[in-house]
Amino acid sequence: MVFLKCYFAALSPGRLTLWCSFIWYLVIAVRYFDGDAKLWTTSLGLTAIVGSILTINACPAGGGPRSLDKWQLLRFFLIPFCVSSFSALVKGRGFVLIFPPEPRENLTAGGACFLFCLFVLLTKRLIH
Repeated sequence: MVFLKCYFAALSPGRLTLWCSFIWYLVIAVRYFDGDAKLWTTSLGLTAIVGSILTINACPAGGGPRSLDKWQLLRFFLIPFCVSSFSALVKGRGFVLIFPPEPRENLTAGGACFLFCLFVLLTKRLIH
């Protein structure tokens, strides 16, 4: 538990943005969940391809493999999965970019991100 508090207290603005993006994804994915196996296998396939390309891209040209942080490597695969499955889940549902047509859904996802940011802020103040 102490590790998590220290982790969240040390979050940079960029990492906070990544977490909020993931929270938004989770809220929308739960709301618009589709059990179609083809959707999820396609997303996993794209994840493998794009994640591998991003991993290769992170290695220096002409040099040996660079040691990647485990969280960086996870993001290289998680982000393509979230993007591809999000696109498939919201297709034809009236979304504008990432925003659902229903204000209540925007408030739910935005509220979840706000609460997370508040938690991080409070954690930063308590730890530092």
